[in-house]
Amino acid sequence: MSLTTAIFDMDGLLIDSERLFVSEWIAAAGRRGIEVRVEQLTPAIGLVDVACGEVLAAAVGGLSTAREIRREIGLRLANGRVRPELRPGARELLEFLRAHAIACGVASSSLVAEIENRLGGHDLLRHLDAWAGGDEVARAKPDPAVYQLAASRLRVDPRQCLAFEDSDHGAEAALAAGMQVVLVPDLKQPEAKLARRCLRVADSLTTLPEWALEQLRPVLQP
Repeated sequence: MSLTTAIFDMDGLLIDSERLFVSEWIAAAGRRGIEVRVEQLTPAIGLVDVACGEVLAAAVGGLSTAREIRREIGLRLANGRVRPELRPGARELLEFLRAHAIACGVASSSLVAEIENRLGGHDLLRHLDAWAGGDEVARAKPDPAVYQLAASRLRVDPRQCLAFEDSDHGAEAALAAGMQVVLVPDLKQPEAKLARRCLRVADSLTTLPEWALEQLRPVLQP
């Protein structure tokens, strides 16, 4: 089945949230006299809910401290004191695919409101035909539900989709949905077995526009 549609993860892939996440946690822990290393936080990347909370709690010495830091960072984001920037090449890749009539969507573990706020803040929503968030499905990645929802909103078979991911859990979710996957890791490198199951592992989004277009063919409207 031909690939026709691109579906993107958001955090760590389009939005440079991983580095912001790590720097904010290290700084917030430091304000409490707690020394946290980068390698203590990277296992949380790609995780959600309880699994993520357990990693963060272990890093800062307890669940109550982790919750306190989460609230503090959440307020800093909500107040605009910190703002995640785009990953290099994110805007250019979306603009390039849209200019060639490729349908694009987002499947993210973040809340729909966060998708709309973060991507809207960078004026990227106009390049997307649909998006799906983690609060719209019962199970988080690596379950394929959010990718399946995004594909249904784009009105395509998941097997027609090329998914762009940065995390192991995200890549597993897209593969489980029947999609081909491009993995663009940031702070956390993929396991070798997973990398072999992906169509491509890339160092940066900046290297992908022409290659992605070769894989994708637009759906011609009657």
